[in-house]
Amino acid sequence: MKKILNHSVALFVIVIVLLLIIPLNPFLLDVMIIINISISLMIILISMNIKEPLEFSIFPSLLLITTLFRLGLNVSSTRNILTNQGSAGQVIQSFGDFVLQGNAVVGFIIFLIIVLVQFIVITKGAERVAEVAARFTLDAMPGKQMAIDADLSSGLINEQQAKVRREKIQREADFYGAMDGATKIVKGDAIMSLLITFINLVGGSVIGILTSGLSFSEVLNVYSIATVGDGLVSQIPALLISTATGMIVTRAVSEGSLNTDVSKQFLAQPQAIIMSGGILLVLLLIPGMPKIQLAIIAVVLIFAGMQISNKMKEAAMVEQLAAATPAVEDGTVEDTVSEEEYYKDINHVYSLLNVEPIEMEFGYSLIPLVDESSGGKMVNRIVIFRLQYAQEMGLVIPSIRLRDGANLNTNQYIIKIKGEEVAKGEILVDYYLALEPANPTGVIDGIETIEPAYGIPSKWILPENRELAEIYGYTVIDPLSVMLTHLSETVKQHAYELLTRQETMQLIENVKETLPELIQEIFPERLTYGSFQKILVNLLKEGIPIKDLETILESISDSITFTNDLTTITENIRVALKRTITRKFCEEGQMRVVTLDGELEKTIAGSLTKGEQGIYPALSPDVMQHMIEQIGEEIKKFHDLAQSPIILTSQVIRVYVYRLLEPFYPNVYVLSFHEIVNNVQIQAIGNITK
Repeated sequence: MKKILNHSVALFVIVIVLLLIIPLNPFLLDVMIIINISISLMIILISMNIKEPLEFSIFPSLLLITTLFRLGLNVSSTRNILTNQGSAGQVIQSFGDFVLQGNAVVGFIIFLIIVLVQFIVITKGAERVAEVAARFTLDAMPGKQMAIDADLSSGLINEQQAKVRREKIQREADFYGAMDGATKIVKGDAIMSLLITFINLVGGSVIGILTSGLSFSEVLNVYSIATVGDGLVSQIPALLISTATGMIVTRAVSEGSLNTDVSKQFLAQPQAIIMSGGILLVLLLIPGMPKIQLAIIAVVLIFAGMQISNKMKEAAMVEQLAAATPAVEDGTVEDTVSEEEYYKDINHVYSLLNVEPIEMEFGYSLIPLVDESSGGKMVNRIVIFRLQYAQEMGLVIPSIRLRDGANLNTNQYIIKIKGEEVAKGEILVDYYLALEPANPTGVIDGIETIEPAYGIPSKWILPENRELAEIYGYTVIDPLSVMLTHLSETVKQHAYELLTRQETMQLIENVKETLPELIQEIFPERLTYGSFQKILVNLLKEGIPIKDLETILESISDSITFTNDLTTITENIRVALKRTITRKFCEEGQMRVVTLDGELEKTIAGSLTKGEQGIYPALSPDVMQHMIEQIGEEIKKFHDLAQSPIILTSQVIRVYVYRLLEPFYPNVYVLSFHEIVNNVQIQAIGNITK
């Protein structure tokens, strides 16, 4: 039984094709005609109750099937009309008698009007709308795809939601393209109905005169009833389906079904209803107008409009009272309810435990830079930064919570990571920040300050002095860029703290779609998800991109056969990512570095000691202090270079040198010779001795 239901549509199409060949007796023809009308009614009701066209995505195919069904019935009814002296069943007879009312001319005129309304108005309009909708849907696809990518990069949606939205866009394009073609079928059906009607009337009349022996008037009466009845039983379902076609292709922005939207949007305009009633009252002054009908409808419209208007005013007053009443929002408690009463509900207490990954608070004067309604561009710039960072590092920065800081100075802002302040700054909105060059050609007046992101000596200068400052060699930055640069650098420094277990799982799922065998080989038997997260954190902490997850996972798979030490595995991954590391730190095929003396490297390697926290270099205080002081001096050489400070060591001690220097110089990168490709020219600009 289930298999039969699964193939019911295919069986139905086969039956339709057989209708074109096998004759039907009047009883079966009546059954088929009633089924045709029922299907048409269901289709138009469904089209009125759907919220969006894709909920009825089978409509183009259904349109073809119902049209073929209707034509099959037309052929069967024509066969009966021509062979049974105009007798084609009770349904056709009843429709013909009801419309003609004894007057064949009037009946034919009404039938022609119905066909022309369907053909010229509904079908033609639906065809044009479907054609335009298909064209604009295809033209809008690239923009919609870019919007999805932007939302995905900004963290507003996840990969699964993006996949669903992309599939929906593709389905919309396919649907409207199919509808564009399907409306041509409706147009052809209307033309075919006119031809079949002409054949029934002319052919039936000729056959009746030649074979029945009836008079011409009797033959015309019999075949006109059958012709009009047959035309109506086919055109009424066709008219319903054409109307459904027009409804589907004209659905645009909607919040509910057509019934809901029409009632909601009409009732939202009571003044229009009242004015319509008033205009009808004015029409009463025209002589000869039906005064009773006009007066009744006008009074009903005015009364209904006034009732709707009064209800809208009451609803507006309720909203104003609700807005005036202090509400519980963002952890604040209503004045009318005591704090103790409010927090008796344990769910309210749990709401206090939420911690935002990244927060930024602003003083009062900085709000215009952030508020989009005031023309602020901060949010747009953050979206661009998030996209660029994801493309460069392979990590999607979570949403950044922006809020005004009531306890801050008007020009101050602070940046928080997981609820704790990690950076702060102060900017002057009406000024520009001029970064001082090493040898300025002139002195510019301004307020002395320090650039917050990189600690460069700077000055806040007036806008009219901007061009002069640039002539003197200063780099001039607008206030928003100063604040955004500080935010981006702070986020980069703490990116490893933002890689959560959930984000790690998401990264694994993304790789699983293309490399399922590699994922199954590693997780969870050989490596836990938590250990993988720690490896990625180790890479991000030292500024190494994790975008090439395939190489990272393959290196893990090779390394984990010999060791379970995460430090060793991480070092092997770094070697596998040598091209990525070289690209990140190399400038025009050249890399300037500070090296360690061979004796110092031997000393560090010989001092490695294993403790509770792992292996660490147990250097004497004198050696360590001397080394730190030398590195501090050598780092100054990088200030005039467009490159981050790099310490180059052997692979054996690289990670331990990094851990040794991190507390003192967090912005210094420690690389090994094995992490740099061979075609890079390495220039040592300093050497650290023992």
